[in-house]
Amino acid sequence: MSTTSELPVVIIGAGPVGLAAAAHLVERGIAPLVLEAGSSAASAVRDWSHVRLFSPWGEVTDPAAEKLLAPTGWVTPDAAAYPSGGDWAERYLQPLADVLGDRVRYRTTVTGVSRAGRDRVVDADRESQPFVLHLTTPDGEERVLARAVVDASGTWLTPGPAGAGGLPALGEKAAADRISYRVPDLHDPAVRARYAGGRTAVIGSGASAFTALAALADVAKDEPGTHSTWILRRGISGSTFGGAADQLPARGALGLAAKAAVDDGYADAVTGFRTEAVERDGAGRLVLVGEDGRRTDPVDEVIVLTGFRPDLSFLSEIRLGLDERLQAPTALAPLIDPNQHSCGTVYPHGHRELSHPEPGIHLVGMKSYGRAPTFLAMTGYEQVRSVAAALAGDTESADRVELTLPETGVCGGAGLFDDPAAEQADAGGCCDAP
Repeated sequence: MSTTSELPVVIIGAGPVGLAAAAHLVERGIAPLVLEAGSSAASAVRDWSHVRLFSPWGEVTDPAAEKLLAPTGWVTPDAAAYPSGGDWAERYLQPLADVLGDRVRYRTTVTGVSRAGRDRVVDADRESQPFVLHLTTPDGEERVLARAVVDASGTWLTPGPAGAGGLPALGEKAAADRISYRVPDLHDPAVRARYAGGRTAVIGSGASAFTALAALADVAKDEPGTHSTWILRRGISGSTFGGAADQLPARGALGLAAKAAVDDGYADAVTGFRTEAVERDGAGRLVLVGEDGRRTDPVDEVIVLTGFRPDLSFLSEIRLGLDERLQAPTALAPLIDPNQHSCGTVYPHGHRELSHPEPGIHLVGMKSYGRAPTFLAMTGYEQVRSVAAALAGDTESADRVELTLPETGVCGGAGLFDDPAAEQADAGGCCDAP
């Protein structure tokens, strides 16, 4: 067996932050191995390729990654332009993965992480043992050893449910054929046909819900009978839509578009509604039942946009220190509490705030934020710069903050669908998946 220092640092996920981590490790002379469950880089980003980011190109590329790309003839995108998810994946993330070559493995799912020969209970000689990652691949099961693990797997595959208590509503799973947990691509004819001419309930109060309401209103202008019911767990106040007061102008424009959908009659708002059950009527349409007994009118489709949470199941044999509310690292949680912070007021942080009782493992990117929605790509890039420096033994650099964030308003989600006005707006700093 190789000594631990000769083993690679394994990175889980070939998304923006995982690939940036690999670039920083290469720059430090440390061998990375990136394990990606999808068939290409940034598979989660590609799922929302039709949605435009709130951040411009200048804020969503990593300096170490740019250095790797430069010798290939890669052309830096216009720093002031706003990419879509598809642009981000095709013009930056896939080329970066291609430069990393066989350091990136696709169709490889991590099903478990532990210390070699040590479950989470055993103390003896624990820290000197390498990490063991159990994998499933097209060829079957295997395992790899690692000197350290950087989990950049994100939260995209674990969206929040319709149920107000954090658990699926009664009947939610049985109604899966009519429920979506993503902002639909209504430019896709097949997807558009699913919603055109029908009634759709949109559950959620963030930018993703705004995006869906605005897009469905556009469909309604061309397709008679298209109507939305907007389900909010709280009431509507002056700050609900953001609008001109929002420090992220593109998000403000999106909020105003959602408000217009309501004002123009394309959507109705149902406030203070906490979903307890999903039932079918005699025609197979869905009826949402609230905790207070209220029932919505029947709808043909439901779009649930209630946020995301981290999948910690494959880390069950690792000793993690997580905040009991956000499921973020204990030292990081107070810095990102969405009740107190927007994206721009999160102090840049690094390896110390991302540490756990188990040395050598770091949750980074969206995964590190747990259930907080205020993540920025810029913050993730600073995280992995610090972690790479720490793994290289450069504590001085690892502890140094090398990022100044623009102070922005409440943010999360993505911008309007290919809206030129949104593309040209000075949209501040939010960028990740809706």
